[in-house]
Amino acid sequence: MSQNAPIRRIALLTAGGFAPCLSAAVAGLVRRYGDVLPDAEIIAYQYGYHGLLTGNYVVVDEAAREAIDVLDRFGGSPIGNSRVKLTNAKDLVKRGLVNEGEDPLQVAAERLRSDGVDVLHTIGGDDTNTTAADLAAYLEQNDYHLTVVGLPKTIDNDIVPIRQSLGATTAAQQASRFAQNIIGEHRSNPRMLIVHEVMGRHCGWLTAAAARDYRSWWQEQTWNPALGLTQERWDIHAVLLPELKIDLQAEATRLRAIMDEVGNVNIFLSEGAGVPEIVAELEAAGEEVKRDPFGHVMLDTINPGAWFAKQFAELIGAEKVMVQKSGYFSRSAPANEEDLALIRSMTDLAVDTAMAGESGVIGHDEENGDQLTAIAFPRIGGGKAFDVSAGWFVDLLAQIGQPLVPAETTGH
Repeated sequence: MSQNAPIRRIALLTAGGFAPCLSAAVAGLVRRYGDVLPDAEIIAYQYGYHGLLTGNYVVVDEAAREAIDVLDRFGGSPIGNSRVKLTNAKDLVKRGLVNEGEDPLQVAAERLRSDGVDVLHTIGGDDTNTTAADLAAYLEQNDYHLTVVGLPKTIDNDIVPIRQSLGATTAAQQASRFAQNIIGEHRSNPRMLIVHEVMGRHCGWLTAAAARDYRSWWQEQTWNPALGLTQERWDIHAVLLPELKIDLQAEATRLRAIMDEVGNVNIFLSEGAGVPEIVAELEAAGEEVKRDPFGHVMLDTINPGAWFAKQFAELIGAEKVMVQKSGYFSRSAPANEEDLALIRSMTDLAVDTAMAGESGVIGHDEENGDQLTAIAFPRIGGGKAFDVSAGWFVDLLAQIGQPLVPAETTGH
């Protein structure tokens, strides 16, 4: 088909882990197309690339369009996600999504061709969006033009070169809200250690932003020290990130002094902190470290929060330890007002970009003055490290008395 051909059929898919933006982003795209291209048909592949491979989609009919605003009030994804890597043929054969000897990328591309898709909108992280670019490139080589416009979704906020990914701000706020309840457990036992494990495989932005949001809430509270309700006991006493060097002995000495004085210690821990050391320890002991289809270490199986809790508990003399994970609570929340505004600006531009026949990922380009634009797929990457020299984070660590020591290497 010609690049100048009219847009007749638009496909949407959401992929990867959840973030508090997927439902509202689907709504934003449907609304915008309703305004500027009302006669075009919109379909939604179910469960991301899983649905694309199997040809499982629903048509966004009139009833769905009339109730589209409802999606803004919900988290999760109404059209479903899955973790499917199109370049991992072995895994896809095992799951029955392609046949032995088939090229999954070709299967997916031919499905788009047979479904008559002119525009594909992918809402996901770097893997989701760069895979979509590979599909478009394959089809282009086979005389079928597909416009692909992605939206950046990850609560880790680690997509290069995008300043702010959709859903990350909400996830940080929700992780803070989670902590506001969990940290109340510090009086359930003398010498209590609470580890709040936050999502963030390679990037500590979410943990840092959640800590900032929590301390903003904390500073606004009124206390009753005479009865034991003290500001010090409700504070965050350490923030551990992949981008920070963690000296267990030195940090334990600092935290033990807090435990002796205050009676409890509260730690915000990024799930990616210390993972190389933990993996090395497990493999040295002869244990197998499980990995997902993308080759990522399955963090639930190595349990970083429990590992750090075990190390610190003895060193600081904790009598009771609690490890709580806010990840699923945070990532499945509905988008807050700040994220809704960001989503609307990005979905509007995504549709305008698609109608112009251009491809790319929508975002504020950090390498071009934070301009909101369609960023070329080759420039998209994952694993962007959190900048621990950011002024607000330097101030946060100074306020809680934690030394700022960057790790020797960051990102991946």
